[in-house]
Amino acid sequence: MKSTLPALAIVGRPNVGKSTLFNRLAGKPLAIVDDRPGVTRDRREARGRIGDLELRLVDTAGYEDNKAGIEARMRAQTEAALDEADVCIFLIDGREGVTAMDERFADILRRHHIPVILAVNKCEGSKGEYGAMEAWKLGMEEPVPISAAHGEGMGDLYTRLTGALKQVRARIRSELEAQGLTGEEDEEGAPLRLAVAGRPNVGKSTLINALIGEERLITGPEAGLTRDAIAVQWEWDGRRVRLHDTAGLRKRGKVDDRLERMSAADTLRAIKFAEIVLLLVDAERPFEKQDLTIADKVVTEGRGLIVLITKWDLIEDKQAKLVELREEFERLLPQIKGAPLIPISSISGRGLDKIMPAVSELHKNWDVKVKTRDLNDWLAEMVQRHPPPAVDGRRVKPRYLSQTKARPPTFVLMASRASQLPDSYKRYLMNGLREAFDLPGVPIRLIVKGQKNPYAKDK
Repeated sequence: MKSTLPALAIVGRPNVGKSTLFNRLAGKPLAIVDDRPGVTRDRREARGRIGDLELRLVDTAGYEDNKAGIEARMRAQTEAALDEADVCIFLIDGREGVTAMDERFADILRRHHIPVILAVNKCEGSKGEYGAMEAWKLGMEEPVPISAAHGEGMGDLYTRLTGALKQVRARIRSELEAQGLTGEEDEEGAPLRLAVAGRPNVGKSTLINALIGEERLITGPEAGLTRDAIAVQWEWDGRRVRLHDTAGLRKRGKVDDRLERMSAADTLRAIKFAEIVLLLVDAERPFEKQDLTIADKVVTEGRGLIVLITKWDLIEDKQAKLVELREEFERLLPQIKGAPLIPISSISGRGLDKIMPAVSELHKNWDVKVKTRDLNDWLAEMVQRHPPPAVDGRRVKPRYLSQTKARPPTFVLMASRASQLPDSYKRYLMNGLREAFDLPGVPIRLIVKGQKNPYAKDK
């Protein structure tokens, strides 16, 4: 369902401070900020606020005139953001003044039938005053001098936005009333959060574009195109879905660039806040060390994992290869045994129809709640079949098992001499839980606690 909040697009040429202003209005550092131009490549969305105005913010890539290459794809993303926006902030650099690119971009904005607010960034101190005066030559309304980094000029920006959004909010309200809605439906039900992860250039952005059916994210043969963890709103089978495209993760020893380190941190944050992670693995180079590192991170964070084997069209003996990959995966990552492995091709569309049904099923298992009686009946059978080993001549006695939480399923086992229960027996119980209660691909957490002896004297 589309958000009922007014959409505010922040546009301008590269390195004028769009992402800094985006973070300022969002209230947290969502977009990567760096002194180098061209850091932002896809458009990023977030909920934001200025004063009492609630907004749907859209950060965009820097607008450049190149007709080919990455710049052309970045420009297409910016134009798509303008088509969807209700109002936009046209940001220029007060220290550099008005450039030829600013003038060409201003002409383009005049052809869009949305309110445009001209904001002059980096106006702190005396250096930006000339740029603020020069902005009048663009022939737009009165420029608003601001400093996105220091928060200066936000009051003036709020005043201009209030006027620009007054008509927009009235139009949205009338449209909702015509449909019998109040705008509260947008808040009902959190979306399913999916993160798409993998090594660089494995096809993460291409997959998301194929799933949603539009060129929402920049793709190309160049490695490292995605830098931010971009959230894309989608709807599948009547259910709201938030897809997070992430930057490719390389081995830590190979990351020597500050920007890439920030991208990696953004990716790990997306995995942490996801519910299900789609791990893309190259069919020609499957399960390299970095793939396993990402998968282990997903398990550590307690997220559901689905492995997508990309470029499947290039494999000749597909059946034998799939059996081989399944055996290798189970051997390398036994802690997530049974995770779905789906061979796909984003170009031809092969296997894409199997992804979301698998996600839906895995999400049910990840959110499962098992009855305590069933757990203890199962525990008695497991202990009878294979009792815990004796330690120092005394046997560890499992007494009671209960589930304390879901997402992921977490169980607490009460046992005598709990600290001496071997890890091998914990794995035996966890594998048994996965098999008995049909929880493939879901991280299971088992916490063993000892029961206090009421007759023992406290030290």
